[in-house]
Amino acid sequence: MTSYFEALKDLLFPPLCLGCERRLYSSQPPLFCSGCLTDLAFIRSPCCLCCGVPFPTGVDHLCGDCLAQRYAFDFARSLLYYQPPISTIIRSLKFGGRLTGISTLGAITARSGLMGLFGEPDIILPVPLHLDRLRERGFNQALVIARGCFPQWKNKIEAGLLLRRRSTIPQSLLAGKERRGNLKKVFGLADVSKVVGKRILLVDDVFTTGSTVNECGNVLHSAGVARVEVFTLARSLSG
Repeated sequence: MTSYFEALKDLLFPPLCLGCERRLYSSQPPLFCSGCLTDLAFIRSPCCLCCGVPFPTGVDHLCGDCLAQRYAFDFARSLLYYQPPISTIIRSLKFGGRLTGISTLGAITARSGLMGLFGEPDIILPVPLHLDRLRERGFNQALVIARGCFPQWKNKIEAGLLLRRRSTIPQSLLAGKERRGNLKKVFGLADVSKVVGKRILLVDDVFTTGSTVNECGNVLHSAGVARVEVFTLARSLSG
């Protein structure tokens, strides 16, 4: 009976590809046509053993930034390169409030095998928005991503534990050095005792310079966490 109603719904309200809006024959995620599926650029080895930045050739090894211990997190991986069609979905989620792509993002994450690289966390922390921006947008995209991509760990998600104490200029409007300065002393914890000795999984939408998750990592390690791992949907190499 369920399959009948799903087929009827697809007939009356035909699903569209999230990348190019071509009509699809099924509403089962991922909602991409064959062409847009092919255009998904997954980040694979070789890459940095710590921050996950991809290399053009060779084998996995530490990049210069990680050898210099620039980052305050222990491990980071991004699912895809930040380019269409994934960039289209992320922008429509953040700035258009279009939540229809969440099930597709979850399906892609589950099928990618990427999660096998992460340890099971004690707590999942979405990178927070400041209250002013949260009111303006109506939702935190990092929280939506965490719920959509990690349904098996939904009870581990703590939405109000990591806090953004003050509003800042959007990172997307700043260059690399400005990004790092923009976030100094921005983040804090509502209850330090909850994270002591814990394994933390930070979740955000895009990794560009890593400034945001790095500042979060600084706060968490200063509070005594055991390990900080980072998952982002996409990685931009233009930062």
